[in-house]
Amino acid sequence: PTECFLSHREEKQESTVKAKRRKKKKISDVLQKSAPKPGVPADLQNLLTQHFGENRSVIEIEELKLSDSCFLPANDLTHSFSSYLKEICPKWAKLRRSHEEKKSVVMLVLCSSALRSLELIKSMTAFKGNCRVIKLFAKHIKIQEQMNMLEKGMFHIGVGTPGRVKALVEQDALCLSSTKYMILDWNWRDQKLRRMMDIPEV
Repeated sequence: PTECFLSHREEKQESTVKAKRRKKKKISDVLQKSAPKPGVPADLQNLLTQHFGENRSVIEIEELKLSDSCFLPANDLTHSFSSYLKEICPKWAKLRRSHEEKKSVVMLVLCSSALRSLELIKSMTAFKGNCRVIKLFAKHIKIQEQMNMLEKGMFHIGVGTPGRVKALVEQDALCLSSTKYMILDWNWRDQKLRRMMDIPEV
């Protein structure tokens, strides 16, 4: 009886060891420890190189590189969204008045989800004034509706997700030739603590 009892205990210990081994490190655990820091041009350049590196030649990758003059200073995380936009775009009123093209926007803001897009639209009230903003995400809005709106109306700012923006560009519903600013919501994290650039689909 004693032997049976002992062997039973050993089995139990083995099973707890196995359970401990099974627990893997989640990405959210890693991300939780990393503090937010302003994005730099190299961050985006590295992502482009990683993404296109396998399919493109060295020359093609070189052509994809953007010069540092293409980038504006990142939000140093002390600004609100509106005050940051005012700082990087001091001539917004003039740009807004001169914009007359349909199927296009002067400023394009990309973020990871529809809910985050709505948050950013609300937080840019002080900056946008009376200019028109279009929601460019998939949640509760059909792509055809957005295509019709872009064709008939004139919008100054587009806020949306990469997937929907890509789909609109591919269908010639959104033209980026008159887009002067592209803002990436770099540091915001979702419930799983992923930034937009941590999501493989993006």
